[in-house]
Amino acid sequence: MTTKNIPNHVGLIMDGNGRWATAKGRERTYGHYMGYKRLKKTATHILNKGVKILSVFAFSTENFQRPKEEVDYLMDLFLTSFKKEIKYFVQNNVKVVFSGRKEPLSDTVYDSMKELEMETISCDGGILNICLNYGGQAEIVDASKLIAESFKNGKIKLEDITVESFYNYLYNELPAIDLLIRTSGELRLSNFMLYSISYSELYFTNTCFPDFDEKEFDEALESYQNRNITKGTIKQK
Repeated sequence: MTTKNIPNHVGLIMDGNGRWATAKGRERTYGHYMGYKRLKKTATHILNKGVKILSVFAFSTENFQRPKEEVDYLMDLFLTSFKKEIKYFVQNNVKVVFSGRKEPLSDTVYDSMKELEMETISCDGGILNICLNYGGQAEIVDASKLIAESFKNGKIKLEDITVESFYNYLYNELPAIDLLIRTSGELRLSNFMLYSISYSELYFTNTCFPDFDEKEFDEALESYQNRNITKGTIKQK
């Protein structure tokens, strides 16, 4: 594996926590806890590889439709882990940002998200973008509303609205995703960062996320580096 052609922005759909736990005869919540433990190690490894931005799908807007017991557990896990891991991310120089809507998150969970963002705002060793209460279609709708409001107020002109400028109205103004990874064998995008993945290279693995370790990511990275990436153009020899 070469150190050249490192993707600037990696997206990670962390799937399979519940199935992983069920296969081991444990409660689904155990899988979510082990997924959280895995994310700490894997995220640090990915950013240490030279990736500048890692966006992870932690909780979708649709996930609120899961059993209340599971949702409540996840909200408690978010609350405790965001507070607990401030020191870890600061020590590893990782800036944490969140993408998603505030409602219907509780004030305590939302405040813990804002605290983690503020405590890591000066870190410059890489960005971990946690998509929580997130939906790709919702992000596009919210961005469109911001653009419409700016146009209505005379802040922008119609010709100012371009494919490139649209990124400025997304939740965190992050660039396009170069490599999108999904774990657990599912072959779908699940409404994840739809505007940002138009030319992403896709990588699917049967490994459930709690087992998606450093070696698994390195295999995904090697696959990416071995591809002829043209983004709709013809690559010159």
